[in-house]
Amino acid sequence: DVQLQASGGGLAQAGGSLRLSCAASQLHLDDYAIGWFRQAPGKEREGVSCIDSSSGSKYYADSVKGRFTISSDNAKNTVYLQMNSLKPEDTAVYYCAAATTPLKLRSGLGDYWGLGTQVTVSS
Repeated sequence: DVQLQASGGGLAQAGGSLRLSCAASQLHLDDYAIGWFRQAPGKEREGVSCIDSSSGSKYYADSVKGRFTISSDNAKNTVYLQMNSLKPEDTAVYYCAAATTPLKLRSGLGDYWGLGTQVTVSS
């Protein structure tokens, strides 16, 4: 069965860094766009970043541009989100999702979703 396993969350200080991983099982990254979403308390789920490994196309929300970097390791079937210069407003549960097209994913329509990993940034 297809599984997406998000990991790497934790507690960080403002200005610090965390690296999230999304390990995909029974899913080839070349066939799917992979994205990261987050949901903070009292807020809607927000698209953070996505990548289409076959084309190399990447997307970042304006709020994280210049601070977060998405990458993929097809050999390990894993997508990463390197988060630098963390801010308290980055605090949220982060989810990874897969969709057959980048447009579908950017519309918030994931075909598969992983369980979230908590990121907490203290000031």
